[in-house]
Amino acid sequence: MTEIDKKAKPSKLLWVDLEMTGLDAEQDVILEVAAEVTDFNMVTLDSYEARLRQPRAVVVDRMQKNTWWAGFPANRDDFVARLDEGKTDAQVEQELISLLQQHFGDEPAVLAGNSIHNDRNFIKQWWPAFDLKLHYRMLDVSAWKVFMQGRYGVEFEKREVHRAFDDIQASIAELQYYLEWFKREQGDDA
Repeated sequence: MTEIDKKAKPSKLLWVDLEMTGLDAEQDVILEVAAEVTDFNMVTLDSYEARLRQPRAVVVDRMQKNTWWAGFPANRDDFVARLDEGKTDAQVEQELISLLQQHFGDEPAVLAGNSIHNDRNFIKQWWPAFDLKLHYRMLDVSAWKVFMQGRYGVEFEKREVHRAFDDIQASIAELQYYLEWFKREQGDDA
């Protein structure tokens, strides 16, 4: 990996959300990915979505061990029913790299999203070539959530959909909500 210029200003954000069988990057697998390239006004420049083809036995086993899936039976059943329709990890990784090359060139992409560190763990595990194209810095909306709740008592209400594209849209909307709150409550100097 090449040396990153720490003073270089990022020109865009790469919003990513993954749906996985669980939260353990070494044992769980990725079921779905969505990526969205935005500018810093949150204007979408491009987007990408894919389902992944995973071994049925692995997916079912991991879902049974993760009680979280009991709360989302429609998602669980849809993912299991459509496992054979997905792309391979290698195909998805190459398509994500192509998206980066198209929009970021040689600029390392800053990953953005909610609890993005966990998605990054899966990216490192399953798509290492893609990971090498990413900046080491990330924009985690969850950090904003913690600060806004703790400091100002401000809460963003979002639907619990747990589908990759919908979750990206919710993350972008949440960050916009906090930025608008600052503008409204603190004035233009915020």
